[in-house]
Amino acid sequence: MDGAAFARMIVSASAAIEQKKQKINELNVFPVPDGDTGTNMSMTLAAAAQDLKKRSPESLTKAADMTASALLRGARGNSGVILSLLFRGFSKSLKGKLEANGKDFAEALSAGVEAAYKAVMKPAEGTILTVSRLTGDAARDLAADDANLESVLMGSIETAKVALENTVNQNPVLKKAGVVDAGGMGFVVILEGMLASLQGNDVALQENAGETKEQADFTDFATEDITFAYDTVYIVRKKDETVNLEPLRVYLDSIGDSLVIGEDDEAFKVHVHTNIPWEALAESQKYGTLELAKIENMRMQHDDLAAGRKARSTDDLEAIEQELESAPAPQPEKRYGIVAVCAGEGLASVFTDLGADRIIEGGQTMNPSTEDI
Repeated sequence: MDGAAFARMIVSASAAIEQKKQKINELNVFPVPDGDTGTNMSMTLAAAAQDLKKRSPESLTKAADMTASALLRGARGNSGVILSLLFRGFSKSLKGKLEANGKDFAEALSAGVEAAYKAVMKPAEGTILTVSRLTGDAARDLAADDANLESVLMGSIETAKVALENTVNQNPVLKKAGVVDAGGMGFVVILEGMLASLQGNDVALQENAGETKEQADFTDFATEDITFAYDTVYIVRKKDETVNLEPLRVYLDSIGDSLVIGEDDEAFKVHVHTNIPWEALAESQKYGTLELAKIENMRMQHDDLAAGRKARSTDDLEAIEQELESAPAPQPEKRYGIVAVCAGEGLASVFTDLGADRIIEGGQTMNPSTEDI
């Protein structure tokens, strides 16, 4: 695998997870049942794929570095930040290499797993961390017998699938829902996309990809079970390369959970669930300059999913702003309001012209309910 091959593998993996993102979303009940893991992982990997397609890196080192940098800045959600850390291991491990075989791949994956575990404050079993760790262990064992990259990757994927199936038994939240871990499935899909490219069968983006599938029942989980309401993700440009983030890590862990901090020499990215996101941002600015931030209410997202609606997201901000701008100006409150019950559009129009505030469809033999009124 040289730089061009690595770039193609990332682009293929990005397309693969884009095709399966909805399937992954519908498994997402841990750490919070907000149904966005597939979208987060897809958008994270897409940031790297876009960079690689635009700039065509000339070496393996450059391709790995570009991927790690783009993933860090494009990382979305808990799973996205962990994914960026896994590929940060590739950047460090492949530095200076012109080509990589199965042994190099195994070492790079293991380095990424180590970085991810260090960055997550309280690693939980039965997650993408577990699946990637067991996959990395298997890759090293496979490479010791045969350093062929394709063989190592194929064997690693088999181990990853077994590890994924077992996540339902390792995590009580997954066991309650009866599903495997969403992030773990995303990791498997990414490896499969990379292998497809290596074998000359690059995955291409497709419109309306996906299939009917089993999914978690989000009504199994109560909104009140979400301890920390706000999914908070932001990037801070460091004051200097020597900034020690350990005090920040301790502070953020004291005000929330699901904490992951990824960093490179220039910036760091934080993912944390908290009830006071403004305080997390304020504390983090002691270490540098805030560049970007995304804050979403996970309780509202869960309520949307439980009701069968699309979960609200910052991705929808533009549409929401347009809707608010086009909405009619609120009318002054009146002392009395008039509700008319009538049958047919003609009568409804008459009552509206006469000043009725609300019209309810009804009449003889079709009386409206008190709930309608």
